[in-house]
Amino acid sequence: MNIETPPADWLSAYDSRVAREIAARDWSATGLGPVKAWPADLRAILSTILACPTPMYLAWGADLISFYNDAYIPILGYRAPNAIGRPFRDLWASIWDDISPLVEGCLRGESQKVVDMRLDLGRAGLPEESYWTFTYSPAIDASGRIAGLLCVTGETTDRVLAERARAEVAQRLELAMSAGNSVGIWDWDVETNRVTVDSRFATMFGVDPQLAAQGAAVEEFLKGIHPEDRARVQAKIAEAVQSVGPFTAEYRLLHDDGTIRWISAQGRCIPGPDGKCARLPGITYDITRLKEAEAQLRVAKEEREFVLDQIGRQRLQSDPQEILRASSEALGKRLGVNRVGFYRLTGPQNICHEASWSDGRLPPLMGMQATYHYGAFADTERRAGRALVFGDSRTDSKGDLAPYADEGVLAGICVPLLTEGTWAAGIYLHQADVRAWTEPEIALAKEIVQQTWLAIERAEALQRLNRRIAEQEAALEQREIVLREEFERREAAERQLRQLQKMEAVGQLTGGIAHDFNNMLAVVISGLNLTQRQLSRGNSDVGQFIEGALEGANRAAALTQRLLAFSRQQPLEPVVIDANALLTGLSDMLARSLGETIVLENRLEPGLWPTKADPNQLENAIINLAVNARDAMPDGGRVMLETTNLDLGQTTSRPLGVEAGAYVRIRVQDTGAGMTPEVLAKAFDPFFTTKPTGRGTGLGLSQVYGFIRQSGGYVAMTSQLGEGTTVDLYLPRSQDHAAEKQGDLAADVPMGRAKDVILVVEDEDRVRAFTVASLRDLGYTVLEAASGPLALDILGQRPDIALLFTDVVMPQMTGPQLVEQARTIRSDLRVVFTSGYTGSSSEADERIKAGGNFLAKPFSFDQLARKIGAALA
Repeated sequence: MNIETPPADWLSAYDSRVAREIAARDWSATGLGPVKAWPADLRAILSTILACPTPMYLAWGADLISFYNDAYIPILGYRAPNAIGRPFRDLWASIWDDISPLVEGCLRGESQKVVDMRLDLGRAGLPEESYWTFTYSPAIDASGRIAGLLCVTGETTDRVLAERARAEVAQRLELAMSAGNSVGIWDWDVETNRVTVDSRFATMFGVDPQLAAQGAAVEEFLKGIHPEDRARVQAKIAEAVQSVGPFTAEYRLLHDDGTIRWISAQGRCIPGPDGKCARLPGITYDITRLKEAEAQLRVAKEEREFVLDQIGRQRLQSDPQEILRASSEALGKRLGVNRVGFYRLTGPQNICHEASWSDGRLPPLMGMQATYHYGAFADTERRAGRALVFGDSRTDSKGDLAPYADEGVLAGICVPLLTEGTWAAGIYLHQADVRAWTEPEIALAKEIVQQTWLAIERAEALQRLNRRIAEQEAALEQREIVLREEFERREAAERQLRQLQKMEAVGQLTGGIAHDFNNMLAVVISGLNLTQRQLSRGNSDVGQFIEGALEGANRAAALTQRLLAFSRQQPLEPVVIDANALLTGLSDMLARSLGETIVLENRLEPGLWPTKADPNQLENAIINLAVNARDAMPDGGRVMLETTNLDLGQTTSRPLGVEAGAYVRIRVQDTGAGMTPEVLAKAFDPFFTTKPTGRGTGLGLSQVYGFIRQSGGYVAMTSQLGEGTTVDLYLPRSQDHAAEKQGDLAADVPMGRAKDVILVVEDEDRVRAFTVASLRDLGYTVLEAASGPLALDILGQRPDIALLFTDVVMPQMTGPQLVEQARTIRSDLRVVFTSGYTGSSSEADERIKAGGNFLAKPFSFDQLARKIGAALA
């Protein structure tokens, strides 16, 4: 074949549903291969089909792959959604037996033309009567070989049915007009009551022709009308005479020999001088054959409707026995027989009777029976696949059917059913009386038998399929049990591995904590020891020792906060903030901290959305990232701080590992040395650091990660060696407005008033003593309690207490529980919570932290003063 690369958009040139389906389908698994590899001759034929307004169909290649145009889609009916690309034989399997000789002839190079061929396409899933005129032409490829066939088709059902109806009408008219010897003329003189008729009329009505020619009373002619029709005809005559109008009637004549003829009479009254009916002339013609034809058509229509109804019912049933029982009963009642049944061969010489129906006159046949039970003649005929039709088993077939008569069956129709040419089953209709079977009855019986056999085979195949599916499901269920057990064993092993990894991480964590805390505590203890020794000698110059001890204590507190942030247990005080304002406020300090060789650049998006986070912790996170960036650029470089509004959808958020939604992204980017993939994978691990010993704890990035996750956000980091590192902090957008930035709180320490009474509740004695001493030094009146119950007693006795300063985690009664009971005593009581670790207690949730009245431990004198002053203010 001539294969060339087609234009990528050659199918888009057609405004066609089929063209879009072809373009959207994956053809790789078919013998044609991808669309772009299709030969030019196939594309040329398809282009012609797609552009044609007439229904066209193409079967191409060795598998006769199906193609068609939009005009052909209604012909497919329910097959349309899955038709494109299917093999011709599979797509039209229901009519393949009818069209396969035409297909084979076409593929041999013989063009085919069919006019008004009847095909049951079943477009709506039900049998239908439709007619088609179409051509099959060989489709030739570029090498001159037949590569398929091309069909141009059109439905002619409406025309065929219309022509059939016209033919039937014409036939009736021809019957009426051709019966010239049965047309009679009459003339009735109403006033004298004398009817003059021709010989044909007289013969039809059984009146002496000579008497009729001379004229006879109308009553003589009325005698020949069927008694059941006579009164009706007389009434019509009287109505015509009374109205001086037309007379029209169809009625039966009953002859002396018992035969019945149908008559159509038409006449019109002629008025006399007085305006009354004087004469009633007319014609009469025999319509017996027309009536018989109408009856036959009516019976044929009823039989066709009966067949279609049975087919529809059989398709709805899945039980073979029920199909047989219902079909046998319907056929038996339709033909008025005494017994209908089905049998199946179980061996060369045995049959087994299955479902049957009987009206009671003949008993149903049950169980096993020899194939020759009804004689050698019946056995031979059925084995040859020939139907038995007999009206009197005593005399038909030279008496060879006498065994039927011996069992009371005088008439019958027995239809053998063949499988691959071999007698496999059969259906019988038995009658206890002699009966002359008509051709329509025999044809109807055979058609129903064949349809029933097909329905049984379909139902049995479906049952076999269902059994196979059930067996496969049972096997799959057993396999699922095995896989589940294997999964549980693997999961147990993974849990054990995770536990080992966890224990290893705990060991690393405790070792790192012990190392750093020992260094910090050494500074604190040394500073306090030196202070104590100097003071004992009377030397008050101990400032440097105290500052050293404070520095060590602050470093220990920072380490604790980092650990809590990593574990997502750090108490936060989130507020709605403007990240642009926060970064602007940090810029001067960062510029000085980063040094002269580092250029700090801000790219802040105008109209940045507000977000909610702890501003102090967010500042610490950004400072931490900026310092890491500085350390990665010992020879200088650039640090960029950037903010952006991002509305992430499902497709955008999934690669980032975040949930879809609106975010504020804060980006810290440097031009430093970058990281290897191995280092990047461990960057957020606690105590992992690439800095020299003593330069870092390895908790900086883990603290950032824990803080951002605790704030409901996400962290993403990318890095390449020699190109730098980018860290993106995603914080959820807040619908609230950011609060205006307050002034510098470090300017002054607010002093208290003696009239403000504060109750301090703390179970740790030394912490409580420091807190009480600090508050009294600020000027407040201070009461203290070591537990919640003691605090409730004091609250009951002192109504002047203005503020409750309580620890969150305490034995006997937690801080939230204390506040809940205290406010039943004092609903207006102000509260400040404090804690160094809240754990996973539901009482220490975001409601405590988000209220703003929370002070994290350890706190300084200044921090305590500001928090209490703000709460009382």
